[in-house]
Amino acid sequence: MPYTEPTSLAIVACPGGEAFANEVITHLKHMYKHRFTLKNDVISKRYELTKEELVQRINLQNDLQTSELCIRGSTDKYRPPVFKVNSRFTYFANGEVKTELLDTIRGKDVFIFQDVENHELLSLNGGANKKVLTVNDHVMTLLTAIDTVRIAGAEKITLVVPAYPYARQHKRKGRESLTASLLGHIYEMQGVERIITLDLHSREIVNAFSSANLDNLHASYQIIRELAKIVDLTGKTEDMVIVSPDTGAIDRNKFYASGLHLPLAMIYKERDYSIVTQDAHSTNIKSVKLLGDVKGKVAFLADDMLGTGGTLLKAMEFLKEQGATKVICAISLPFFTGDAVKNFDEAYEKGLFYRIIGTNAVYQEELLKREWYISTDVSGLFANVITRIHYNQSLSELLDNRSIIEKVVKQTVNND
Repeated sequence: MPYTEPTSLAIVACPGGEAFANEVITHLKHMYKHRFTLKNDVISKRYELTKEELVQRINLQNDLQTSELCIRGSTDKYRPPVFKVNSRFTYFANGEVKTELLDTIRGKDVFIFQDVENHELLSLNGGANKKVLTVNDHVMTLLTAIDTVRIAGAEKITLVVPAYPYARQHKRKGRESLTASLLGHIYEMQGVERIITLDLHSREIVNAFSSANLDNLHASYQIIRELAKIVDLTGKTEDMVIVSPDTGAIDRNKFYASGLHLPLAMIYKERDYSIVTQDAHSTNIKSVKLLGDVKGKVAFLADDMLGTGGTLLKAMEFLKEQGATKVICAISLPFFTGDAVKNFDEAYEKGLFYRIIGTNAVYQEELLKREWYISTDVSGLFANVITRIHYNQSLSELLDNRSIIEKVVKQTVNND
């Protein structure tokens, strides 16, 4: 990879995705600086040059290659790449949005960041206005950004959307839209070549694309890293069991059970489908059964996303009734919509659960203030994936992180 300016890697951050993009950029800067230092050490010794001489030669080569007269910055020091593209996002009074790029991105490999579940107060119109955007606002902003980048002459366009929009509208049961697929077709028509997402709600969404590649990342390593800090994974002081909250999450929890070498249980809900539910308070669940044993054990549940959290709260309460000593849950995409934070506050006070581990892929200021919430950082994972894609390197070990998880487990055992 190039270790100083110029670089053809560019990042455009939509208002919703700016917080996460900034964290990823911080990792990218550290990675480039670290690789430059290693390269400098090896090459300077091999060619019997001082490190200062080598840096000056690299900068000279970059100055000769650039289309500009020369690149800003010192000639004898490391010049870090500037990844972020200055952009302007305008939100009009009637709800329309517009994206403008203030820097050139012609011929560059552009990664567009968007967090469609960011419901914090965002700065728009150059800081003149503050507004909370809906999912649809975020999606439209993303589409205008894609179109702007395409028109501006980007060589490649990649979307970084940890929470794939409309991911739950992926399966047709009647006369209804497949919005997850619809958006996929729009992305492709606009020239998007690749999409990077996190713990996709359904594998079926991958089939919506005919030309674009979709890289579905997993936060399991980061979650287990946090889990090891609050639970004895060795089993010496406390027993733990992995529990799937429903049949739909069985594969995800089976992955944790096999990786941590722990038993797997499942909550099974028997439903009466002759009963039509009218609201969130009514239910067609006749009975809830536990396939497995949690009595006297720490119960750990994992799911891809959490909306209002009603189903998870019931599952936690059920597990405590079954004798679980602690209930811990991991959520890759912590939306916490509506009154979810308040409801979980009340459940925590009642002792229904111990901790919830979520990722920083969805920006949530209120959650970070909660004692019961643990945020795990996945920005480093995304930074690694972006550099590998940019330089046409393999993603295999980052997409299938079982070997990394095994190392964490072994390290935990050895430390004890």
